[in-house]
Amino acid sequence: MTKSFKALMAIAVGERDYNVSFTDITENDLPDLPVLVEIDYSTINYKDALAVAKKGKIIRSFPMICGVDLAGRIISSPDEKWKAGDNIIINGFGLSETQQGAYTRRQRVSADWLVKLPEGMTSRQSMAIGTAGYTAMLCVQELENNGVEPGAGEILVTGATGGVGSIAVMILNKLGYQVVASTGRKEHAEYLKLLGAELVIERDELDRDARPLEKERWAGVVDCVGGKILATAIAQTQYGGTVTACGLAGGYGLSVTVMPFILRGVKLIGVDSVMASIPVRVEAWRRLNQDIDFKLLESNTADIKFKDLPSACVDLLEGQSKGRMVVEII
Repeated sequence: MTKSFKALMAIAVGERDYNVSFTDITENDLPDLPVLVEIDYSTINYKDALAVAKKGKIIRSFPMICGVDLAGRIISSPDEKWKAGDNIIINGFGLSETQQGAYTRRQRVSADWLVKLPEGMTSRQSMAIGTAGYTAMLCVQELENNGVEPGAGEILVTGATGGVGSIAVMILNKLGYQVVASTGRKEHAEYLKLLGAELVIERDELDRDARPLEKERWAGVVDCVGGKILATAIAQTQYGGTVTACGLAGGYGLSVTVMPFILRGVKLIGVDSVMASIPVRVEAWRRLNQDIDFKLLESNTADIKFKDLPSACVDLLEGQSKGRMVVEII
């Protein structure tokens, strides 16, 4: 008899609704993909919270095992590049949207999604970083690639108490940048300064209708929010500066003029973490292993029990949590 294990699964109810609950499954219920992995840890990203709490149209097909990120070990693989016992990471590639996800003890995946766990990094640490930290590093790399160097001026990080924002603050500070953190939760100002923010500003300073051009301030921006906050940040970016955009919690609309782009040469770069190529991912994880302060990361990480995943997702959406959450899959 095949041994069963728990999975947090979304099951359709009628044509427009679904329920999320822990369900007993076996390997026979997993997708027909070649690589079998045992999952040790996952995490909770904003997208995970939306899917589990039924607050966004994340899941595209049902039934669906939730969870965007996983870290674990290969049990079996027909691909010669991977062997049993290899420690691996997967971020994105449609997990929890079009592909069965990470909130389960075992999963079958494509070899094309696998990234080797960096030497010296633990599986738990990789999920403390997760898609949030990986996305933060992609944003930092785009600033670097576009000539935004330490000493160029202030770097704005919006949504700074969230997963992407908090790790962006950590990385940028360690690299020597002058970080300004924007948050709607002023009670966390000291926390953000502990992570490396030189200055903390309130969200309301940016969350407003912006003029086409405002006083130049930011050498670079890591925007995790979108909407009016992103528009204001663009209007305040220095000549030749770079704005990276990776989130839309503040809205997917963007009301700006072309003036910052043609009068100041501002660059707006969208950062996608879901379908980035394997070489891009490998380099991002190499840099994360090098540029993360793991002691500081640990202080920024909470452990969530597998059974408490649904309530932790609600807490994230309601602003009752900060930093990163690691889920041990048992």
